[in-house]
Amino acid sequence: MKGIELSKAFYEEYGKPMLENEFSDILKYLAVGIFGSGSECFGFDDEVSRDHDFEPGFCIFLPDEEIIDRKVAFQLERAYAKLPKEFMGYRRSLMSPVGGARHGVLRTSEFFEEKIGSKTGELDKFEWLSLPEQALAEATNGEMFFDNFGEVSKIRESLKSYPDDIRLKKLAGNLLLMAQSGQYNYKRCIDHGESAAAQLAVFEFVKSAMQVIFLLNNSYQPYYKWSFRALRELPKLSIDAEIMEFLLTSSNDGEMAEEKYYSIEGIAADVIDELVEQELTSAICGDLEKHAYSVNDKIADSEIRNLHILAAI
Repeated sequence: MKGIELSKAFYEEYGKPMLENEFSDILKYLAVGIFGSGSECFGFDDEVSRDHDFEPGFCIFLPDEEIIDRKVAFQLERAYAKLPKEFMGYRRSLMSPVGGARHGVLRTSEFFEEKIGSKTGELDKFEWLSLPEQALAEATNGEMFFDNFGEVSKIRESLKSYPDDIRLKKLAGNLLLMAQSGQYNYKRCIDHGESAAAQLAVFEFVKSAMQVIFLLNNSYQPYYKWSFRALRELPKLSIDAEIMEFLLTSSNDGEMAEEKYYSIEGIAADVIDELVEQELTSAICGDLEKHAYSVNDKIADSEIRNLHILAAI
């Protein structure tokens, strides 16, 4: 059973009756779900990942103290802590009276302030540019079981994808890095006999290409160790995940280096085709650098457009 399924089952059997029986007077202000840090919040958990931070549990989100004061919040925390310590063969972690870091009773504003630096989910354009993408992924992953007050869902909806100009700026920067590392520097490193440097170029190319593919899917890239897992599930260009794995795990000797160069060009061609399909570029060529600047030119906000092309990297 996946972590989200376990959490939802635990909520339905024990959490929901507890809230309805003991806190019916504040139920209209509550939201319950599971999202944030942890492979289970992305649906990526397996037997290996269950050796830590895997338990039956869920998050109860509260509005600020003006609506639900500390006394009621503490009563809710106590009630959550008293739920069964074991469920479906899994034990819950020991928790402090104020709940755990990933599960338990949380103030909505405090959760989002810790995750993205904003209590309300509102971000200015420079905050959007600088915020780590994995933080946005963790703020919008998982599942809400219910949201009677609507505050959590409203924030998550506002964060579900990058604003258009931010997306374009991130695309432009990563396209330029793909061009520099893959289309240009990889072969030059090979010609210089610098195999290690060539592989560093491959790493940079794959890192930037993955970022581009997530952006072309209007999806946030999660923490790096789950990036390939998430990449394989994307609707667009997920086929390139296998090629990227080949690039990362193969040598740079002789014919292999030539095959890798053509693989890099193949990924570049796939990306360019998708850029054209989405009408994000006006360039007509196979040079990713030219497409990078074409994408940057389409940014409507002149302040963002005129920032260095790598400003969002």
